[in-house]
Amino acid sequence: MKVYTCKDRLTDIMTCIYDAWSEALQIGHNQIQLKKEPVFQQTLFDEYIHIDGDFSKAEKVIRSIRRNISEEAYLNVYYATLCADEDSLQAIYNFLRVGFAVGNTVLGQYANSHVMKLLEIRRRVSNEAHHFREFARFQSLDSKVYVSHLEPKNDVIMLVGNHFSDRMPSEHWMIIDDNRKTACVHVKNGENYLRYLTDEEFETLRQTESYEDEYTGMWKTFFHAISIEQRKNYICQRNLFPLWKRKHAVEFKP
Repeated sequence: MKVYTCKDRLTDIMTCIYDAWSEALQIGHNQIQLKKEPVFQQTLFDEYIHIDGDFSKAEKVIRSIRRNISEEAYLNVYYATLCADEDSLQAIYNFLRVGFAVGNTVLGQYANSHVMKLLEIRRRVSNEAHHFREFARFQSLDSKVYVSHLEPKNDVIMLVGNHFSDRMPSEHWMIIDDNRKTACVHVKNGENYLRYLTDEEFETLRQTESYEDEYTGMWKTFFHAISIEQRKNYICQRNLFPLWKRKHAVEFKP
């Protein structure tokens, strides 16, 4: 068995699929596996092959999905590339095997386990992005830049950023993924872009959470003022707003 591995980035993932597929044409798809790095436990008799991102190969894979399957299929694949699950890359590969065989009807193949696996991954990623669109809290830095810190399980900050680019187009802001040390940066009246932060940049930006502006106290006061003591239900609150998502929510800070 040959196991192809790559970093958890779109270009690297698509390149890994390209190289693995090329090899599979020689030895068969069942002799190929794909995993995102880091691979925590390697098997003894398998060959592990690291793949670096290649923009031209990645473009070929994306173009093939859009042309030979459908745009909607590519959107589902893109969401799956954001998933942090260890088996998500293999799930994408298995889905593409089905997709290139049956074409644009693949998303209607509900009896196929590979198709349903990918749709389930897309649903979970989409739900988490929706949750963090609600839970994102911004701190103002001298009323010039707004910064939000998140720690999502999946790589959803660009999905969250696209939401706020429609609602805060005339502001400088950034959404930082503390788990991955990446930032979705929005320039005033510009487009979003993804920035990979150095350790020094990340440590500097992490200090922004200690800043408080005029709205911080107002939001805390509002949050506590609208609550009704007799109707508090902490179990329901934890179900709708889990503890692990509250770390950067200013209303829960002392």
